[in-house]
Amino acid sequence: MNKMDISEMLAALSLEEKAGLLSGQGAWATSGVERLGVSPAVVTDGPHGVRLQDPATESFRLEGSLPATCFPTAAALGSSWDVGLLTGVGVALGVESRAAGVHVLLGPGVNIKRSPLCGRNFEYLSEDPLLTGRLGAALVNGLQSQGVGASVKHFAANNQETDRMRVSADVDQRTLREIYLAAFEHIVTTAAPWTVMASYNRINGVRAAQNSWLLTDVLREEWGFDGVVMSDWGAVTDPVDAVAAGLDLEMPSTGELSPTKIVDAVAAGRIDETLIDRSVLRMLTLLDRAARSGTQPVPEVDFEAHHNLARRAAAESAVLLKNEDSVLPLDPEARATVAVIGEFARTPAFQGGGSSLINSTRIDSALDAVTAAAGAHRSVTFSAGFALSGQENPDLLNAAVAAAVAADVAVVFLGLPEGDETEGLDRTDIDLPDVQVRLLRAVAEVNDHVVVVLANGGVVEVASWQHDAKAILEGWLNGQAGGAAVADLLFGRANPSGRLAETIPLRLRDTPSYLNFPGSEGTVLYGERLYVGYRYYDAKDLPVAYPFGHGLSYTSFAYADLHTTVDGEGVDVVVRLRCTVTNTGPRAGKEVVQVYVRDVHSRVDRPARELKAFTKIELAPGQSVSVEFELRARDLSFFSPEHNRWVLEDGDFELGVGASSRDLRLTATVTVDAPPLSRPLDLDRTVTEWLGDAIAGPLLREALNSGHGSSIGSSPGMLDMIGGLPLNRLVAMSGGRLDIAPLIHLLERGNAVSA
Repeated sequence: MNKMDISEMLAALSLEEKAGLLSGQGAWATSGVERLGVSPAVVTDGPHGVRLQDPATESFRLEGSLPATCFPTAAALGSSWDVGLLTGVGVALGVESRAAGVHVLLGPGVNIKRSPLCGRNFEYLSEDPLLTGRLGAALVNGLQSQGVGASVKHFAANNQETDRMRVSADVDQRTLREIYLAAFEHIVTTAAPWTVMASYNRINGVRAAQNSWLLTDVLREEWGFDGVVMSDWGAVTDPVDAVAAGLDLEMPSTGELSPTKIVDAVAAGRIDETLIDRSVLRMLTLLDRAARSGTQPVPEVDFEAHHNLARRAAAESAVLLKNEDSVLPLDPEARATVAVIGEFARTPAFQGGGSSLINSTRIDSALDAVTAAAGAHRSVTFSAGFALSGQENPDLLNAAVAAAVAADVAVVFLGLPEGDETEGLDRTDIDLPDVQVRLLRAVAEVNDHVVVVLANGGVVEVASWQHDAKAILEGWLNGQAGGAAVADLLFGRANPSGRLAETIPLRLRDTPSYLNFPGSEGTVLYGERLYVGYRYYDAKDLPVAYPFGHGLSYTSFAYADLHTTVDGEGVDVVVRLRCTVTNTGPRAGKEVVQVYVRDVHSRVDRPARELKAFTKIELAPGQSVSVEFELRARDLSFFSPEHNRWVLEDGDFELGVGASSRDLRLTATVTVDAPPLSRPLDLDRTVTEWLGDAIAGPLLREALNSGHGSSIGSSPGMLDMIGGLPLNRLVAMSGGRLDIAPLIHLLERGNAVSA
């Protein structure tokens, strides 16, 4: 198909047709223009599978979708820390989308895990923006390599489900930039997604889908995004304001309601038609992309290969939290009995609820997989242990205890029941159901070799019960092949290599947003500011159950020989790190090498450490690999609202390389040169700020010492006391006796230059 002449097409459209293109056609398609041969594009839910509505079912019935591969949820994939893996999953999603006739898949979700209570955390990757951005970009690149557009969501500060359609996320500018916008920025500037989805919530009082600062000033003008901005389903309250702010597509269809409002607004002079044309051009570009992709041969989906990829992804994403006495892996050749306990072994919990619900092509149960993997020498028994309803059932408990008594090892499958993690609802706690904890304790009383396998999308509290288990394997909501992946890990056919993408706290009340989640009366204050996840725990040196980046292996790794160099200065600075990592254990395995940065002396508060680079490497026993990283100015900078840009200060930066935010094996300090930060003076600046200026400081000190025998300028005690006063307040308090005429003259001439 030839490329559409978009300018010519725009000129041929009537105003009514233009307005129609800016609203959906039904629930899962954009509008087209049949008169001109412009076909609509099909969009559908992701992000960990293709949830395309079965035409035979009624709209918005979540269970009524066509079969597709259910890959591990983002909560799992985030813990893989594997860019290549996520690219591969993206490719598979693209293939299945193309085969289903889908042009845009709604994902990935890259919102930051501000609180473990967010009901949709299973759809999000991490509590850290760098990890989220790198993995999100990999998914986008993989998906779009197949000619299917991504829709990066939910833009922005969409970190809870409570009152999600109305709540105002009140966030300061620096926190927005460093935490909640950074992943979106990286994906937009490096992966060029076809679309970005504006979220439901307000940001500082303004609806995200109608927020010109967010959609135009930041997304388009600063980051250079040239794709389509679509709304989340039902996020628009005023389609005219939305178009004026930079939104291009309102979803789903509102019939003729929104197009008519847009046409009437143009006629009334409320909005200029050039703004309509701006969005129509973007929509025509998207529809042209979709049409040209649709002319390519439709791929044949190898669902078996995709199932195997889902199995590998689930194994790569599981995190071995604990492994006392090397109880794992189990030896399939040992003559022993394995008691598999817990209904989740038979009835897998592998995805969350809501719009991402996938009709899986098949489902592997852990019970079947463990039984098959156990080998001829091991016998496997099964006891449900508990009912998924959470109701007490003494018969199930007693049967499980009896099985544990007769077994050499008990593998207990625990997790969150269906409905606890879903779109539209936040969790109220991070606890496992009481009936499951009681089961674990009863099993531990009669068996010294207990392994717990968890199934959950958001973190759960483990501190109160982990002493009852020798080993804990965090499996997450791990997709349709998760059961087989768990068996691979339990019996050592796969070596655990997942690392926590979010901190597991000791208690819910320890979490940084505890007093500010989910807010009230339509507002939620992001009072913890930058200190989300490990940034908070590490800054306060608080104990946690398991830190960000943590994960065990069936082998061990040693770090050595950290070398650093610094080239350039200011915005051109490049810091290079190199170290050697060695597999010192008996098995091949993968290590996630993590690099954290701390600004040793900063004029603003900064976290104790921030992740700035990582890589996942595979090593044979005894093998050593040299690992190299490059950090740029942005990696060392903070966002300054005062200057409305990223700022690099000169001075020392501590670099830590290791296996988690609290397991830094190597450290080094480098010195970076950067030009001094200019801070223009005005009369509302403090006395201390004026005195620190190379030109203005001496003049102010002279004025302080020359008025009516005063010696304030040479009295440290007095300077300490008045240093925080804005200069105009000090002048007023002096009754006009403080002569600052020379300083005003400097301001008028623009000669005050900050030192």
